[in-house]
Amino acid sequence: MSAQPDQVTATPYVPAPGAPAELLDRLRTDRRAPQWVPAFEEEWTAALEESRRTFSLAALYETVQAWQARLASAPAVDDFLASGCDDSDFVDMSEPRRSRR
Repeated sequence: MSAQPDQVTATPYVPAPGAPAELLDRLRTDRRAPQWVPAFEEEWTAALEESRRTFSLAALYETVQAWQARLASAPAVDDFLASGCDDSDFVDMSEPRRSRR
């Protein structure tokens, strides 16, 4: 009989300590900075408040992870929009995320 667990639990995402500052620097250099920087700062402030209220870092981690994903996917989104493809069936992903909180 093995002493190993039957199921392996996934390690939760934990950003590096400087990740929020690095992320904000990257956002400031992006062409979308006028829209993205205020949006990130607003979400980060809300996540900080939730973290203080709940004594949980989950909201902070989720905010960093979501914005890292936005930055990583931005070139693909630009390519899609430049291709002229129909995006009329777009779903605003911030809505489901807000309802989860």
